[in-house]
Amino acid sequence: MPLSPGYNMSQHVVNGDSSCGKVLTLDNMNPNVKRVEYAVRGPIVLRAMQLEKELKEGAKKPFNEVIRANIGDAQAMGQKPITFFRQVMALCSYPELLEDDKFPDDAKQRARRILKACGGSSIGAYSASQGIECIRQDVSRYIEKRDGFASNPDNIYLSTGASDAIVTILKLLVAGEGSNRTGVLISIPQYPLYSATLADLGAVQVNYYLNEDSCWSLDIPELKRAVTEARQHCNPRVLCIINPGNPTGQVQSKECIKNVIRFAKEERLFLMADEVYQDNVYRDNEFHSFKKVLFEMGSEFSSTVELASFHSTSKCYMGECGFRGGYVEVINLDPGVKAQLTKLVSVRLCAPVPGQALLDLVVNPPQPDEPSHATFMKERTTVLANLAEKAKLTEEIFNTVPGIKCNPVQGAMYTFPQIKLPQKCHSTEAGQEPDMYYCMRLLEEEGICLVPGSGFGQRKGTFHFRMTILPPTEKLKIVLKKISDFHVRFTKEFSE
Repeated sequence: MPLSPGYNMSQHVVNGDSSCGKVLTLDNMNPNVKRVEYAVRGPIVLRAMQLEKELKEGAKKPFNEVIRANIGDAQAMGQKPITFFRQVMALCSYPELLEDDKFPDDAKQRARRILKACGGSSIGAYSASQGIECIRQDVSRYIEKRDGFASNPDNIYLSTGASDAIVTILKLLVAGEGSNRTGVLISIPQYPLYSATLADLGAVQVNYYLNEDSCWSLDIPELKRAVTEARQHCNPRVLCIINPGNPTGQVQSKECIKNVIRFAKEERLFLMADEVYQDNVYRDNEFHSFKKVLFEMGSEFSSTVELASFHSTSKCYMGECGFRGGYVEVINLDPGVKAQLTKLVSVRLCAPVPGQALLDLVVNPPQPDEPSHATFMKERTTVLANLAEKAKLTEEIFNTVPGIKCNPVQGAMYTFPQIKLPQKCHSTEAGQEPDMYYCMRLLEEEGICLVPGSGFGQRKGTFHFRMTILPPTEKLKIVLKKISDFHVRFTKEFSE
């Protein structure tokens, strides 16, 4: 089509680019997105994928397979799904199977109940934005049984995994400009979801350091330091806790949680408790939810401290990462803000309904008088016992290696050992952190994919890596030996 009279080409030339250039470029895109980093799926993982492809194409490497120990994806590492969960999900996905005698009666009954609550009796239909009502009721009953205190289904929001709920709550909290911009306290080391989300939202990341010398404990004086310093340049309003810890594997004591709650009340901080590993607790440790401890402390705290706590179907003994099921429970949320939260989740229509269905099975598993109970309990117990064994094995083997120091893995499914690196390797690659170089070399030489500690944050001058304990025991032993041998070899190379 010919240009209209008076058309001025110069009007469509911006910064030297002609009108046929890209509308969206690195120079004019959202700058917050460019600041986002997510080490768990970062450059080492991209290289691991490339190596896997090269191996399939027949390339010769010093190893036969790439072992991905970088991410908490249980079933990708060989963990078997819980039978009852998959039976019910199969029945929900293909209701014709309800006539099949291969499925136990309690699985059929559960599937019928879930389907009845779905639009058109199909998990392919949208649900209410907050989540299917009977499932939110089951979540509330689960919380009441766990904590011994009432839970209101209206305070439950079902989500696309815990991550989606965490991002949504942070969206509500981030406001202000300049020195009044919302500051969010996150633990260092931290799970990169938090730093990535804060960068995306343009919030101020406020670091507080866990005490590595005390098994990654959380110290109130350190929280106080972080808040005091942050108030000089932002408005700290949020305190995020991951318990059991990721990447550090610690389980916070009840007394520690009480102190954190007191601190949050004194400093007027909104508490976010990421509790997705609550069943992953080993040794003699015990998980205490923030909700339970908050209400045990009495109405002075339980009626005032604002809390959002999160859980997921992706971790614990379930490992159902791909279904993307989760929830958040909000406590003491301002009614007006709660209305805004409901509006915000409505924009995204609803969490995946299959994920909601799976969450219902997690919070309401087979009961002792039902036919699937014995198998369910055996499978659940076996998974958690194996994880406990692998947690102990990982700590013991790493602590025999000179230059590796590994705290006890009390919970979750990771270890975050400190590695002592020779000074010569600190400047090996320009602009690359020494632990990144270490992990990349490990991948190229041994086929083991880990995440460097710099991707999670660490005290200046220390280096770590995060490794999942999820591989089957025999494969985990191979992984631990390869890392141990590599560390000795790497240290020797840079010490000569």
